[in-house]
Amino acid sequence: VQLQASGGGLVQAGGSLRLSCAASGRTLSNYVMGWHRQAPGKEREFVASILWSGGITRYADADSVKGRFTISRDNAKKTLYLQMNSLQPEDTAVYYCATKRRGESRYDNWGQGTLVTVSS
Repeated sequence: VQLQASGGGLVQAGGSLRLSCAASGRTLSNYVMGWHRQAPGKEREFVASILWSGGITRYADADSVKGRFTISRDNAKKTLYLQMNSLQPEDTAVYYCATKRRGESRYDNWGQGTLVTVSS
């Protein structure tokens, strides 16, 4: 599966962005798609995921994204989304979409990332 992320940019604190990740290739019916992010000088961290068939979602345990970010997908367009509201400077990072087979623990297929910069 090839992944193409887009939608990043510069936004002021309190603003919103919607990231997209277009998938091409094999069917996604047995896959989980997720968003991760890597802030400058920090390790990459999980943000949210969705089971492509059924739409079950999961978010990072930290309170940093719960209630502000929403993951969704469009089956027909084979596109993953991340709606990000009330953005804060600490959300500044490169955001990556990735896939893994259902039941696997590790994501093994990554897109190229899209940069989100939140100014204060």
